[in-house]
Amino acid sequence: MNILGISAFYHDSAACLVTDGDIRAAAQEERFTRKKHDFSFPKNAVQYCLDSQGIKITDVDYVVFYDKPVLKFERLLETYLTTAPKGFTSYAKAMPLWLKHKLWIPDTIKTELGYEGEILFTEHHQSHAGSAFYPSPFKDAAILTIDGVGEWTTNSLGVGNGNTFSITKDIKFPHSLGLLYSAFTYFTGFKVNSGEYKVMGLAPYGEPKYAQTIYDNLLDLKEDGSFHLNLKYFNYMSGLTMTNEHFAELFDGPRRKPETPLAQREMDLARSIQEVVEEVMLRQSRFLHKETGLDNLCLAGGVALNCVGNGRVLREGPFKNLWIQPAAGDAGGALGAALCVWYGYLNNERKTDGKKDLQHASLIGPSYKDNEIEEQLKEIGAVYKRFDDTHLYDAVADILSEEKVIGWFQGRMEFGPRALGNRSIIGDPRSSEMQTKMNLKIKYRESFRPFAPAVLREDVSEYFEHDTDSPYMLLVAPVKESRRKEMTEEQQKLFGIAKLKIPRSDIPAVTHVDYSARIQTVSEDQNKPFYELLKAFKQKTDCSVLVNTSFNVRGEPIVCTPKDAYTCFMRTEMDYLVVGNYVMKKEDQPKWQEKENWRETFELD
Repeated sequence: MNILGISAFYHDSAACLVTDGDIRAAAQEERFTRKKHDFSFPKNAVQYCLDSQGIKITDVDYVVFYDKPVLKFERLLETYLTTAPKGFTSYAKAMPLWLKHKLWIPDTIKTELGYEGEILFTEHHQSHAGSAFYPSPFKDAAILTIDGVGEWTTNSLGVGNGNTFSITKDIKFPHSLGLLYSAFTYFTGFKVNSGEYKVMGLAPYGEPKYAQTIYDNLLDLKEDGSFHLNLKYFNYMSGLTMTNEHFAELFDGPRRKPETPLAQREMDLARSIQEVVEEVMLRQSRFLHKETGLDNLCLAGGVALNCVGNGRVLREGPFKNLWIQPAAGDAGGALGAALCVWYGYLNNERKTDGKKDLQHASLIGPSYKDNEIEEQLKEIGAVYKRFDDTHLYDAVADILSEEKVIGWFQGRMEFGPRALGNRSIIGDPRSSEMQTKMNLKIKYRESFRPFAPAVLREDVSEYFEHDTDSPYMLLVAPVKESRRKEMTEEQQKLFGIAKLKIPRSDIPAVTHVDYSARIQTVSEDQNKPFYELLKAFKQKTDCSVLVNTSFNVRGEPIVCTPKDAYTCFMRTEMDYLVVGNYVMKKEDQPKWQEKENWRETFELD
């Protein structure tokens, strides 16, 4: 039986194919259209899912949409009527898309896909909960979902057992932890729904000087983690902005203009809201544990991508085990919706061993055979050398040890926002210049942004205060004390971005200013090629870690095809590109002919 899950028309549209309960394929639409956070109907992603299994739309038994648009429309109308006439501008701006697409999902599915079968709908947070629990390795688990807003729900607590789960408690719009964080994302000058991870990365440069101001004025937080927002300070119910003049008065002046220099205030704001969100996550997880008595916790929703908060929940919370959906945002709703049909609607048995999850390392996107790779490389005039498996990893490890930066393209593309070793840019973490080089010359992004370490699973505890699986780069942990470098008295007096240049450990490129790191553990059974490369690098350097960041530049989606990879490689100062077994050196390539102002085609985030 084939079940096709779809998320669309909000942000990060995606499709997922589940066959007899097995997650066979999933991808975000942005990877095909090259439009970051593409919210349009995921026609290309659907086609990929079908093609990957050699089936047609007529072979699909159910199509399921990840939320209930009529309920969302009800919220839109009720919110407008509550705030009218103040909210008319935002209401009028939203209407055309609703009237053209969002209210007519069954018609759109039939028209876009030529589908004549049964169409089902799940609720938004039901999809998130399904994406968190069903692929997890746990037979039973508590479930926590937190995002901006679904239909009405913004935050839900639940419990799953076997093939069913239930939502036991929720928080409704307009009270939203995700929207609170997004308000600070907006106020610090970043783009909502894509810049939240920048706020998280900026937080260690600041002090939590505004945390009490948030508790005193914005957030009425209870011991069980439930809360109410003071709507006096927000504009998202009635306007086109997240915050208003009262918010600005509270936090020492107007919003930072995007792309202007960051001041200490923005760093302190980031640190303050990050600590508040972590406290809410901790209180909710403690309450869930008290209510359920279970050892396992599953998380999804956009806030579950806050890996610093996740790390604290694991270290300081009462649950023994955590599993976080790698596509925790709206894209993962397509996967959750499909699994909700297979298990919840059709009542099929769910089997799990308690150890290994059912998401195939989230490597469930497109892949390319050798002949397909070579065909694309020849078409664009690339100069390459092919290595067999025996020599590839040693050759690439040699290049990495010379502090060269490599675009690494292997196997199936990752589903979710993180590159996990198949569409990655990699480098030597021992280099004190690697973080700055990657940020400014390759990613074209802010210098303060940290990079993640990919580490051999069996060696993770040698480098970090952490010894559990973290295959999806969704947990932050401290670098081991023994690997840290002591700061001088003079260095300890530095503030803000001035902290950036100080090497803090023997793996400085992946050690953030607070001695933390966003860890990806790599095991042989989940990603053999990346594991073999890490092993080869360890044999040459005695270091089990590589810098791993997504294969894209700022404003562009992660690369999908070999042609995408080569284009990104040639537009940046990457030194080498490895696609499958084909290795390309920048100096050997023909001169790149580029459209003028190509950067303007991508929306900065």
